[in-house]
Amino acid sequence: MKTRHIKAAMLGLTGLMAITSANAADIAAGKAKAALCAGCHGADGNSINVIWPRLAGQHASYLEKQLHNFQSGKRKDPTMTAMAASLNEDDIKNVAAYFSSQKPAAAKFDSTLVAKGQDIYRGGITDIGVAACMGCHSPTGEGNGPAGFPRLKGQHPEYVAIQLQNFKDGKRTNDTNKMMQNLVKRMSSQEMKAVAAYVAGLK
Repeated sequence: MKTRHIKAAMLGLTGLMAITSANAADIAAGKAKAALCAGCHGADGNSINVIWPRLAGQHASYLEKQLHNFQSGKRKDPTMTAMAASLNEDDIKNVAAYFSSQKPAAAKFDSTLVAKGQDIYRGGITDIGVAACMGCHSPTGEGNGPAGFPRLKGQHPEYVAIQLQNFKDGKRTNDTNKMMQNLVKRMSSQEMKAVAAYVAGLK
């Protein structure tokens, strides 16, 4: 390879590294900013109150999307709208990266619901056209960050059940192409609770 080509390649690589570095999240800054979130979500993203989601270990891309949706009003919650309004783009990226880097705690769940929840999560409900949850959220409940599907593994089952009901009732509408709304409208509240219990206990 000619010298000028080597230099050009090195310059291009250096530029790419600079861009990547500039776009990289600052976890330390995220931790500092996340102090605003600790009252509800816990200092490390493991909320104590079961109606507030655990953020620890959640995909950063998903957390960023939710914060943007709260800012825009696409997802509605008076408390979160106010909290998100105070964040700039760097804050959102940094806070999301911080919570994503934290270790999730184990969740408590109703073990009597797990078997039914497992059937639905892994096999769907074929007679009413409900697809298996693992198709998007993965067999292990880890979700799919690039696709925008959240990690459900270890989440408070109460929170998951509330969100599923909100999708069904039309109170939450920030899902892509109404995927969740169309899915859960055919599910009963007991079926939702069963799925929530199952994902809470995934390891």
